[in-house]
Amino acid sequence: MINSRGSQPESIFRKDSKRFTINRFRKAKQDNFNNMPPPYPNGWYGIVESCRLNISEAIFISCLGEKLVVYRTQNNKVFIVNAYCPHLGANFGVGGRVDGDCIVCPFHQWSFRGSDGKCIKIPYSTSVPRSAKVKSWISQETNGIIFVWYHIDSTEKPWSFPMTISDNQFIYHGRNEFYVNCHIREIPENGADTIHFNSIHNECFMSGNITKSSKFFQYCHHKWNSSWMPSKNAKHLAEIKLSHSLQIFGRFNCFRMDISGLQIGPSYVTMEINSSIFGTFRICQTITPIEPLLQKVIHRFYGPRWLAPFMKIFICGESIMFQRDVTIWNHKDLLPNPILAKEDTAIKQFRMWYSQFYTCNSKSLTDETTNHW
Repeated sequence: MINSRGSQPESIFRKDSKRFTINRFRKAKQDNFNNMPPPYPNGWYGIVESCRLNISEAIFISCLGEKLVVYRTQNNKVFIVNAYCPHLGANFGVGGRVDGDCIVCPFHQWSFRGSDGKCIKIPYSTSVPRSAKVKSWISQETNGIIFVWYHIDSTEKPWSFPMTISDNQFIYHGRNEFYVNCHIREIPENGADTIHFNSIHNECFMSGNITKSSKFFQYCHHKWNSSWMPSKNAKHLAEIKLSHSLQIFGRFNCFRMDISGLQIGPSYVTMEINSSIFGTFRICQTITPIEPLLQKVIHRFYGPRWLAPFMKIFICGESIMFQRDVTIWNHKDLLPNPILAKEDTAIKQFRMWYSQFYTCNSKSLTDETTNHW
């Protein structure tokens, strides 16, 4: 796993990140805090990778301003419910057990059904109070990720995923992971910021400190052409097109790639890369708001089995490239009304498109920050 803070484990990072996030809150309050979009747009969110949840296991997840428990039954069904038992507040994810389709409270053994959250059994009582219920969340497991449907309006129906990443031809090759101190919208907006590719991603990823002794890579540069537009197939989809070449000595173009990206709602992106050397492989990106201004980003990589040795190099290169974005996001401000050049039209289009994932009932950043802290 590659972490945006180098080799620090997540437990160490979290302590530092909270202090950093508080500082961002203070700065935002002074500048444009009230003008920031709500921190949790409506849509599907990948909150845990499938491989991290075993049969008959329950885990606690804090994200999206919610405390959740995700558990897997012996029949391999996944359910998500609110984490705290309505009896006396025990956490299902700490000592709770899975029994059939139910999660059993570790404190007094009350059993709650995952499909609707109803309590169906109290071992020491002959009756169950009608109000004994926890919230059950709509979930879906696909592409090695467990997703939860988050919408401030509970009656809104979820949309479906249009693409499967892994199949018999494309197997999982690896992942990376980053924590980013920014508003969630900043990250997918990068796809519409077509100018930034040749600004911060032009330097060859091999020209950093790891190859300091080699001067050759100083003469290699990445060249990009890109476009972003809302999809005609569904209003919650947007399409990203990228073409790439590695230019050597400013004259010779090699290692060409064509990238087709699909933004699915506010937090999920799938990409298919067609390269001149390695053929076709795929990436999926999930963004999960851990706190209002703290995002967890995971990239998962898929390709033919024979690509395994080369995919390690690609994952390393993609991680270095993405870290350049992370450095910008960690220290920039979110301007509600930026001054844009005519070449920045796609950014304005993106913000209009992204606004559909909010409603008048969406929790504001002010409200969520007050509740969170």
